[in-house]
Amino acid sequence: MHRTRQPAVLAALTVVLTFGGVGISTSPAAAAAPCTSSKAGQPVAEKPWPQQRWDLSALPRGITGATTVVAVLDSGVDADHPQLRGAVDPGLDVLPGGGTDGRQDCVGHGTGVASIIAARPVSGVEFRGIAPGVRILPIRVSEQIGGAESTGGKPASVKDMARAVRFAISERVDVINLSLSYGESGSGGLEEFRDAIREAIAADIVVVAAVGNAKQRSNPTPYPAAWDGVLGVAAVDHEGQRLDASQTGTYVDLAAPGGEVLMALPTRGHTKGSGTSFATPMVAATAALVRQAYPDLTEEQVRKRLMATADPAPGGRRSDGYGVGILNPVRAVTELVDGQPRAVIPPLAPRDADPAAEAAAARAAEQHSRALWLAVLGLVLAGFVLALAVALPNGSRRRWRPAGS
Repeated sequence: MHRTRQPAVLAALTVVLTFGGVGISTSPAAAAAPCTSSKAGQPVAEKPWPQQRWDLSALPRGITGATTVVAVLDSGVDADHPQLRGAVDPGLDVLPGGGTDGRQDCVGHGTGVASIIAARPVSGVEFRGIAPGVRILPIRVSEQIGGAESTGGKPASVKDMARAVRFAISERVDVINLSLSYGESGSGGLEEFRDAIREAIAADIVVVAAVGNAKQRSNPTPYPAAWDGVLGVAAVDHEGQRLDASQTGTYVDLAAPGGEVLMALPTRGHTKGSGTSFATPMVAATAALVRQAYPDLTEEQVRKRLMATADPAPGGRRSDGYGVGILNPVRAVTELVDGQPRAVIPPLAPRDADPAAEAAAARAAEQHSRALWLAVLGLVLAGFVLALAVALPNGSRRRWRPAGS
């Protein structure tokens, strides 16, 4: 259950994506242009450590996040990556002077986040999304990471952030992933965004947000992670230890892998990244798995299930660094929690042919084969009888002496 938190009262706003903060601006900008530099890289065949930590093959058959949609509010999502092709729906671009449908990513951040959620399996690559059946709704809200502007564009205003959330609501998504945060530094400013988040929760949408990477830079209260009803996600490394940059506070609900995690790059290939940005989609993807497996659960019940099935963390069952523990997607889907019913396992796909008809055809084929063999045997026997009919009279005339004697 989320704890009561202080209201968001901010003046100077900061968006924290992967490694730092960027300023909010409402200045107009030119329409979005195609990306001028490619972030493409080489495919990585190795199995990522989070997939080694969790045996995702232990998930019930058919539980892949299918039938669910996750909204990714980020730098856009490149829909041409081989592992995201066909998985990304047309979305929205709320950047000043935007103009895309969300399926353009000049930074690579949103593509990486989306791939952690929904990357489809491909031959020769072990990496896959936690919920590879999910559909992604991309909403482009920023092109900045750590204060660096990739194309000169500005991040979305608070008003447009609210518009992005309300667009996700209108599209009836199941989960919203916010790998970003606003840091506290004054008074006033986020009311409309906060109201939109409340509307999303009231619409039964699971909202998951990063707690930020500014622990060593004053550890500001992060929003929306600190708002009631939002799952705040911290990041751990492969040893289960909190990343030094991962922020701490009562707003941390649970932790997830976020240190040197593998993800897709726009166009092709993979890279590794660290931060709460990349722990957050692990939780969002698991929420999608739960929503498919338990379609009758409310968003609050989904949050409770994720937290109730978390693995123990170094901070104990409840700490400001790890929340209630470390995410475990398999346990989140398979364990019984508070008397909730077992997962709804999708039925096997119907057969292309009627089994009775197939059995009848097999019997007919067997009978045909038997008849063919009998015919061949009959011909052999007939030939043998004919040979005897010729040989016996000749032998009798020679009184069974060899020919020529």
